[in-house]
Amino acid sequence: MTADFSLRNWGKNSSPLNGRWFTVFASILILSVSGGTYLFGLYSQHVKSSLGYDQTTLNLLSFFKDVGANVGIIAGLINEICPPWIVLLIGASMNFSGYIYLWLAVNGDEFVKPQVWQMCLCLMIGANSQTFTNTGALVTCVKNFPESRGIVIGLLKGFVGLSGAIITQLFHAIYGNNGKSLVLLIAWLPPFVCCSLLKHVRVMKGLSRQENEVKIFYQLLYISLGLAGFLLMITILQNRVVFTLVEYRLSSCIVLLLLFAPIVIVIREELKIGKNRKQVLDDSVPLKGIEQGKLPSRSQAKEVLWFKNIFKPPERGEDYTILQALMSIDMLILFVTTIFGAGGTLTAIDNIGQIGKALGYPNTSIATFTSLVSIWGYLGRVVSGFVSEIFLTKYKVPRPLMLTFVLLLSCFGHILIAMGVPSVLDIALAILGFCFGAMAPLIFAIISELFGLKHYATLLNFGGAASPIGAYVFNVRLVGHFYDKEALKQMAALGLLRKPGDHLTCIGVECYRSSFLIIAAASFVGCIVSYILVLRTRKFYKGDIYKKFREQA
Repeated sequence: MTADFSLRNWGKNSSPLNGRWFTVFASILILSVSGGTYLFGLYSQHVKSSLGYDQTTLNLLSFFKDVGANVGIIAGLINEICPPWIVLLIGASMNFSGYIYLWLAVNGDEFVKPQVWQMCLCLMIGANSQTFTNTGALVTCVKNFPESRGIVIGLLKGFVGLSGAIITQLFHAIYGNNGKSLVLLIAWLPPFVCCSLLKHVRVMKGLSRQENEVKIFYQLLYISLGLAGFLLMITILQNRVVFTLVEYRLSSCIVLLLLFAPIVIVIREELKIGKNRKQVLDDSVPLKGIEQGKLPSRSQAKEVLWFKNIFKPPERGEDYTILQALMSIDMLILFVTTIFGAGGTLTAIDNIGQIGKALGYPNTSIATFTSLVSIWGYLGRVVSGFVSEIFLTKYKVPRPLMLTFVLLLSCFGHILIAMGVPSVLDIALAILGFCFGAMAPLIFAIISELFGLKHYATLLNFGGAASPIGAYVFNVRLVGHFYDKEALKQMAALGLLRKPGDHLTCIGVECYRSSFLIIAAASFVGCIVSYILVLRTRKFYKGDIYKKFREQA
């Protein structure tokens, strides 16, 4: 059986819907509605008032939501042995079951009388579905385009960042201003999109890099920038003008049009690839002496047992085992950096609603803040993904150095919130939204570069597990404690006593000043720790880190 037979097989299933570019498009749609966890600040007030929670309890729910959204080790391990469509299907099931229970609880359904632990569990299950969609879609695309991984991660995570604003527009178009129905939309929309497209998300091995690969990604980037620009414009306009239901639906149609626009580029490119492939098949000559049976099989390949050489890892950039990566100093540094950096920004985003209320903003402005943070998060993701890739390939700038700069910038955002000047809050949230978005592509790309792609699905999710640890310390133990303490002090000053079931409300800059000054200091510590990784890896990044992928192709 000659190599010519392999070429003939290559021509089968050449539909545009089966190519790796359509996998990118399917992943974009799946991830663009996967960000229900980012809307917690928008519906948390309904949870708090409906169930009579204080701020500490609400922040506890937020912590378990963050645990679910970031601890995806199970999703990674499943992805090691199962195809992506199974991972996506599990995520869709978890999303629906978790958020539909939350919706029933918030609406006061007589059959649902949840305890706090039950609410924590359902939020964690619903949010954990995001790790399954991220793993199934993002890891697949990175493996399909290994030499453009920074760009791929930045683009896809950018659409995750836009998902909050996209879901908000669709929510207004479908349900108007019924805030509790937002949870219902989060329950059914992501599973519907995921189940419709999961068969198109698959890993394709043995494909070399196309000459115009980066150019195509830039075209997709321009479309996403247009979508982000429209969402920014329409969000600001909706904050100043009261939209009717018809106007909401019109704006949502434009959002959907821009969201589906990449299919034009994808189909065009897949048709071009199919045409070139047909020409290669027609011109191909059977190659003698190269028989498929003589190629090394998977079983013949040299495998390193998972429990061997734990403390003797390969060189950076080679495929580490899971334990080798987890026991490495580089992973420890990344883990600590993520705790201090992402944990602080995640705390700020989760408390948008309460910070806005404390500073006297109306509900419409708080909804605007949530959408704007989503858009700034998108900008952070695409800028860090594309810019870091350019700096790395052209100027050999280590990616950890860019992570250090992002952490330093986040310190200023926390300080601005601590200042409590109302006119500066939107600037502070823009900075923190940008920084939170920028961290994920940088951290995920660094993990893939240092430890290889063989176990990337698991290592990616292990790196993300650090965020909820920081969020628990900063959000529950720090921010929630200071908020409730100040609220009780204000009630005592007014001569009021808290009754059972009453939720605490704090007004003024004092509610968050001390806690965010501490968070700013912690982020600076994370910045210093990140710079240690820069010093450790600068020699590695001066080399050609993508050489082995070109050789394999």
